[in-house]
Amino acid sequence: MIPVEIIGFGLGFDDLAPKHIRIIKGADILIGGKRHLAAFQDHPSEKKEITGKIDKLADFIRKNITHKKIVVMASGDPLFFGIGATLITALGPDNIKIHPNISSIAAAFSRIKEPWDDVRVISLHGNRLLSPLFKALEENSRVAVFTDANKTPSWLASKLVEKGIQNFHMCVLENLGTDDESISWHTLGQAAVKSFSSLNVVILKKYPSESRADATSFLKDFYLGAEDDLFEHEAGLITKSEIRAVTLSKLRLWPGLVFWDLGAGSGSIAIEASLLLGDGKIIAVEQKQERIKLIEQNKKHFNVNNLFIVKAVMPDGLNDLPLPDRIFIGGGGKELGLIIERAAARLKKNGVIVVNTVLFNSLETARMTLGKLDFKIEVAQIQVSKSKPMPHDARFIALNPVWIITGYK
Repeated sequence: MIPVEIIGFGLGFDDLAPKHIRIIKGADILIGGKRHLAAFQDHPSEKKEITGKIDKLADFIRKNITHKKIVVMASGDPLFFGIGATLITALGPDNIKIHPNISSIAAAFSRIKEPWDDVRVISLHGNRLLSPLFKALEENSRVAVFTDANKTPSWLASKLVEKGIQNFHMCVLENLGTDDESISWHTLGQAAVKSFSSLNVVILKKYPSESRADATSFLKDFYLGAEDDLFEHEAGLITKSEIRAVTLSKLRLWPGLVFWDLGAGSGSIAIEASLLLGDGKIIAVEQKQERIKLIEQNKKHFNVNNLFIVKAVMPDGLNDLPLPDRIFIGGGGKELGLIIERAAARLKKNGVIVVNTVLFNSLETARMTLGKLDFKIEVAQIQVSKSKPMPHDARFIALNPVWIITGYK
């Protein structure tokens, strides 16, 4: 028999050593994942893509191993939760040669610049149970996880939330070693509603304190324009950090005022307003129950005691609220004009109302409605671009431009 050569591909073609490439070029049959085979699409050998049916792959190799040189290209290190162990069991160790390379876990920790000699690694591939992961999280402050097409990072985060695990946050490293490489940190609630590339590694890291409610200590302090990742929010539906800071400045807040946050969403504006309102009263109005839960979580997380959450459909739900000194409207949709009229009618003299929108029609509705009500109007357009790390540099990503319409009564 001709031994099967199993090559660890590392993160990509650039990680292959000259020895690896020489072995691959000598193959009669090349076996690998779609991206591995794509790197050698001009190779004259027979090619076979690895799918989830490993038993059939082993049978295919047995039929050809006596007369053809077979090379299997595997991700990372073939013996680190890889196909190497499976093929050794199926074909026998004497019929296998292993050529290791950098594993995706090693690469992941190199990206976040942390040692990983004490990290527990768990694989969720196939039919593996979650109980080993739960045990690992009880015993370790950092756990790395291999996900798969079904057990995605968002699926994993949802399961951890259901289990009541709150003292970990999640790093998702996507497309490592490619031009689309991305590294992002999330609370478990945030990760549960996001979508991620199928090519990913997950790192679960315990917050420095044991309680999720104390997790703000991770960034030392609670402050204006705090990072979006500190808030639980639904699929990115949050007033972004820089926009939040400008919006709060336009509201002209000071201690003792009554503040309405209408269409509060995650409550990020209301939460940060608490830093400026002192013993004032904050009322967050939201109609969707799932978002109300997010506001409640953020209220608890940031320990905001003067925030009151009202479930109501606007504008009718505004009638029984205490008269406001300041109003922020971050939602409203087709009813925006009517919501502004009802809210403005209850706004105290010399009060301020601020409307944020990314939509043309909402901009015109807000401007014309406030003008009709004899408010002094100011409109600002804010365009933010944020840096995103690349493998060897950084680039800017533009966020949606936002109009901030301020009305003075």
